[in-house]
Amino acid sequence: MTAAPIIRMRGVVKRFGLFTALDGVTLDVAEGETLVVIGPSGSGKSTLIRCINRLESHDEGDVVVDGHTVSDKRQLALVRAEVGMVFQSFNLFPHLTVLRNVAIAPVRVRGLGWAEAEARAEKLLARVGLQAQIRKFPAQLSGGQQQRVGIARALAMEPKILLFDEPTSALDPEMVGEVLDVMQTLARTGVTMVVVTHEMGFARRVADRILFMDAGRVVEEGPPKTLFDAPRDPRLRGFLQAILSH
Repeated sequence: MTAAPIIRMRGVVKRFGLFTALDGVTLDVAEGETLVVIGPSGSGKSTLIRCINRLESHDEGDVVVDGHTVSDKRQLALVRAEVGMVFQSFNLFPHLTVLRNVAIAPVRVRGLGWAEAEARAEKLLARVGLQAQIRKFPAQLSGGQQQRVGIARALAMEPKILLFDEPTSALDPEMVGEVLDVMQTLARTGVTMVVVTHEMGFARRVADRILFMDAGRVVEEGPPKTLFDAPRDPRLRGFLQAILSH
């Protein structure tokens, strides 16, 4: 018997007024898997991952994360304790040092003392290559460095699952690589990762499985080699042709 998926979505529908952002999405994500979600703008990618930790509430269907139903308010806190998220915009606290930005959630949410939380934060910042920046404030860092702080902050809660919502889209091109390198290292640690990205090289290199979405639906999925080298759906072929020709 195979283990139950750590993320399970069944028939998930999400509407914004008359617009259907997710149109009956069914998806399993295995524990330890790196799933990369690709597709054109407006295809539902970001909405999909925001429904996993209920940053967006879905209208129909079921979302279960590690056995917890996200639509059950009593279980939502358990879900959010297990799921870390890295956003497009860095969302750091401008008035806190890098060290405090990473340490604050374990103090406020998990009840750790500041000394223990800061010791953990220091190790995580070293892991993402920022040990020399811990006393600085976010405004003193480059965009790539701020996003790496965001990754360290998500890791500080020791999540089972990490969600990335186009984490490099706000970065200058020369800063993209440093963030993707950190994510590639994380993918080898066994944490479950769901990554929305337009970085096709990263998707090919790091994903266990790629999901292609269009118009709120999962159109095609499979291992990177299959999707990149032999895409079946004409929408996926057109998308790859457009994005890889730039």
